[in-house]
Amino acid sequence: MDPSSARAPAAPTEGRSLPVALLYAMVFVEGFASLGAEIIALRRLVPHLGSAITVTAPTIGFFLLALALGYQAGGRVAGAYLERVRINFLWAAALIVLGLAGPVVDALFAHVRPAWLAWLLLVGGVLGPIAWLLGQTVPVLTNLLRFERTGERSGAALYWSTLGSFLGSLSLSLGIMQWLGVAAAVMICGGLLVAVALCLPVAPGGRWRAAAITLALAAGGAGANLMLPQQIETAYATYRVAPVTLPGLDAPRVFWINNSLASMIDASEPPRYTRYIERLRERLRDEPGHRDRRILVLGAGGFTLSHRDPDNDYTYVDIDPAVRELAEREFLREPVRGRFIAADARRYVADTEERFDTVVVDAYSALTSVPAHLVTREFWRDTRRVLTPEGSMIANLILDPRLASAYARTLLATIQSVYGPCAVEILFRHRPQTNVLVQCFAGPPPEAVEPYTDERNRAELDLLRAR
Repeated sequence: MDPSSARAPAAPTEGRSLPVALLYAMVFVEGFASLGAEIIALRRLVPHLGSAITVTAPTIGFFLLALALGYQAGGRVAGAYLERVRINFLWAAALIVLGLAGPVVDALFAHVRPAWLAWLLLVGGVLGPIAWLLGQTVPVLTNLLRFERTGERSGAALYWSTLGSFLGSLSLSLGIMQWLGVAAAVMICGGLLVAVALCLPVAPGGRWRAAAITLALAAGGAGANLMLPQQIETAYATYRVAPVTLPGLDAPRVFWINNSLASMIDASEPPRYTRYIERLRERLRDEPGHRDRRILVLGAGGFTLSHRDPDNDYTYVDIDPAVRELAEREFLREPVRGRFIAADARRYVADTEERFDTVVVDAYSALTSVPAHLVTREFWRDTRRVLTPEGSMIANLILDPRLASAYARTLLATIQSVYGPCAVEILFRHRPQTNVLVQCFAGPPPEAVEPYTDERNRAELDLLRAR
């Protein structure tokens, strides 16, 4: 058998006049935009569902499934390769700039209940189709690459696609979202797809149609991402400050973080705050001995814990470096009292050599969701490690008022496995979910004890020894 007969067919005629750099650019942009859409979708879900692995893992899984189906669909394309890629890119761009726009996603979760159904519509109706459309690119364009062997063609296509995904993940998450916001990342992903589509040859008279589609996408994308009312967004969270009406309060305003009420302050003198913050301030300021204390606050919120408190030294740790400026400008309308460190709370308590008289744990990613890595025994051990010998840890938890759920019981048991018995205060017993303040103290946990029974009742002796 002639070895030359085993070679792959030559590139189709339609690709011979196309610069090879443009073919690689198409594959590169496909990888950049597809992974960019996934990152943007995960970020859009944070204010509504949080960032727990139970949210991110299924989202990534369905994205990969749609991508696999796109590979299969692309492999079946037998002609008109460039036209297929152009159409796919334009549809994907439309889905990105419109379907992943902040106001559109917010409206979806506001009007569709339960939240899991809104998630399914976003993943199944927006993210999945984007992955399916862009997933066709590599197998389609492999037909046009000028290599004799099929392995060389697919290897080159996958290289540029994966390189685009790599650079897209880094530039969007560490650059664009950090400095320009999520809306800018949306527009960049959509804009790159449109730009590449415009570079492809079209039939006579098709330029006008391409120009019209481009203008429509630009207008729709700008309207949805720049002109409609937008919340303040960073790479980590979505923020909003809004006035509210509450009985007994003077012109209160609320600091919303990821659609959750994080802080409240009113115009009274002295100002009023949310009930749990006022209770914490009482413990930190009004109880005996709580002066000139070093207080570490994990989770900044609206920085109201230290507001106008000249008696103690506060250090705030929050993962979002932009939250301090936002709180000062939009919420407090005055400088934050205390030091601010932009870092992950767990990483900070694991690494710092500083010691504090009090550690306040008040970190939430969305709604009632504490980040999963901040509820483990290892994390609570690190909070105890940074305490002074006479220090205490206070955690603000949102649990059911009877503390009957598996989550409430397990979380409290986890904390007390490190600290020993802790004081538990339930603030709102009439609500289905309420603030629960848990206060624990430094030092090794006390020894285990046996319960009192009729047969062995040492209650009077123990009471005498405790006096």
